[in-house]
Formats: sequence, structure tokens, C-alpha cells
Amino acid sequence: MANTTPDIRPSNPNFSSGPCAKRPGFTLDALSGAFLGRSHRAAEPKARLAEVINLSKSILGMPADWRLAIVPGSDTGAVEMALWSLLGARGVDIVTFESFGEGWATDIVKHLKLADARVLSAPYGKLPDLALVDPARDVVFPWNGTTSGVRVPNADWIAADRQGLAICDATSAAFAMPLQWEKLDVVTWSWQKVLGGEAAHGMLALSPRAVERLETYTPAWPLPKVFRLTSKGKIAEGVFKGETINTPSMLCVEDALDGLRWAQSVGGLPALIARSEANLAAVAAWVAKSDWAAFLAEDPAIRSCTSICLKITAPWFTALPVEGQAKAAKQLASLLDKQGVAYDIAAYRDAPPGLRIWAGATVETADIQALLPWLDWAASQVAASVASA
Repeated sequence: MANTTPDIRPSNPNFSSGPCAKRPGFTLDALSGAFLGRSHRAAEPKARLAEVINLSKSILGMPADWRLAIVPGSDTGAVEMALWSLLGARGVDIVTFESFGEGWATDIVKHLKLADARVLSAPYGKLPDLALVDPARDVVFPWNGTTSGVRVPNADWIAADRQGLAICDATSAAFAMPLQWEKLDVVTWSWQKVLGGEAAHGMLALSPRAVERLETYTPAWPLPKVFRLTSKGKIAEGVFKGETINTPSMLCVEDALDGLRWAQSVGGLPALIARSEANLAAVAAWVAKSDWAAFLAEDPAIRSCTSICLKITAPWFTALPVEGQAKAAKQLASLLDKQGVAYDIAAYRDAPPGLRIWAGATVETADIQALLPWLDWAASQVAASVASA
């Protein structure tokens, strides 16, 4: 830890895990071409919606036979559409290792009330035994735990000849981590994560196997209008061509396109992954020398390169009662906020007390490197406060 106030400040102090930092160089001028006051069903606005779909598929390397739709409710809406529309035909395994995965488990068990549902859980910072996932059953899992800083290292644990569907919440992984499309059947994300788009819109990607399930299986429960992906027993193709179920914000659409075009300009998916991994590497080098901080995910193979979660290991902190630890961690984050060097980096409310630094592709490594000495400074201030209490 360091008592001296650092000389260098991050150029962009936005390290929130959602909505996330805008792409470098962003200004509101980028949105000047938005079709404001126009119907999203008119030819030109609809073409912009289709462009979001087509650019997303291209940058992500999505297989040509997959369908991609813009849906309401952000990533949450996209996941719920998949759960309510597809589950119930088979037993389901739910992989949980953080808050949002636990939320999907609650919805499946307590709201959909599926009797044949298994929850495979692990505490924050770890993964459950993925070998327990049964290929004869559907599986629901987050690729990256936004609130735990843990990601699955790959999709090798998903059987190529599976009978069930693999439903993946990839909101803090898409555009920053390589997704193995051949092992997945449903993938969801939102605009507000890795490319720094504005909130409220989700993306729902379906494999041919998922489409077959939609066309051959009818859930036992009624589906709200915003969840319906079929019409007269067939997939509603228009939804996957920009004919959104509800009214989207054309301002947000323009913003999403700006992020996608920026992604293309910097080198596409490989460059986006490299930017996020470089940010993780910078934090890892600092943690290796730190006497007070460590990764919540102890295994390097499962550490997230987007939502980097840190725990405080210093004796002055671990000696505190739980409520004292929570207060100290919030004080540390508050100090950084007041200094204007890091906004919104307190750990998620359900996670262990600590810090969460968003390090997705829109975050510059230079800003991560400028932030790290400030973490040492803030920790020294809180340690002194605890010692004098």
C-alpha cells in the first residue's frame, strides 16, 4: 500500500460493470444520424436494426445458420425469453456460480416450477464440477459471472452429441471472449456490456437445434406477447430481420452501430479479446506484488477478463467482523469515487466485500495502469482509518 497520492489519473474513470465505458473517443456526435421521430418499421430505420444484427453476427463469427434477434429487456429479457419458451421438454441442469446464474435457477425452480431441475452451484470465486452436466438434459449457464469475476475456461465440457440444449448467458463475455458456437444453442447478451452501448436492449441468438425445439414443443404455461418467437407453429422470421417485438430506441440503435463499427475499426473480435486480456494482465501483474489484494477467483484459468473481482486480504481487513468488512470495502470504493479516478467499482451487493473493475474492450489498458496506484492509496487511507477507530 502507498500513502502518497498518485500523480497520474485515468483519462476515463468509468469502470462500471454496466452500463460500461463508452468506446474510446466517443462523443454524442456519433449519434447524429439516428432516425429520431421515425417508425422503427419504416424502411430506413428497419435497415439500421438489421445492420445491428448482421454486424453482430459478422464480428462474433456466428454460424450462418444461426438466427439473431433484438429483444426487449436487455440480457435479462433475452434469457427469460429462452427459459420460458424452450424449457420443460427435458430435464435441466442449471450452473450457478454468481448472482445472475442464481437468479435463473430461482426462475426455473420457483416460477416455472420445473420438477426435473438440478442446480449445480459453487461459491463466489469458483466453478462447480462441470463434468456433472448431463448431455441428455438442457443446461443453463453464464459464460462469465459478472458479479464473481469467474468464467468458464471453454465449452469442452458440453457434449458435441448432446440431446439437450445449451443455453448460455454471455452478456459479459460476448465480444471479449471466444465463444464455441458449435457447443451452444442459445446465446444472449446486451448492448451495454463489452461494446459500451446504452441499456434496455438484448440480443437473442438461436441455433438450428433451438429453432427446432421452438417449432416442435409448446410449453405448458402461457407466454407473454414479448416472449413469443413463433407464429402458427413456425419461427417468426421477421423478428430475426429487424422486425422487433416491441418499439426499440433508434437513438440506442445508432449507438449500438457506433460500437460495432468501432469494433470493426480496431480489428474485430481478435482485437477486442486482446484488449480485454491485456487489461486483465495489467491487473494480474499488480496483484502479484500486492500485500493487500487478491483475485476472488484464485484459479487463473477461470478469471474473467471483463469483470475483474478483487478481495481484500490484508490482516487489518480480515480481522474485522463481516459488517465491518463491508463498510471498509465501500469506504475504499467511495474514496476513489470522490477523487474522480474510479466510478462504480464496489463489489456487487450479493458478492463478498471487495472491488469489481470492468476491463472490457472499451477500457484502455493505460487507464487500468493509472488506476492501480490509486487502489493502493485508497487502501492505505482505509487501513489508517480502521487503525485509528
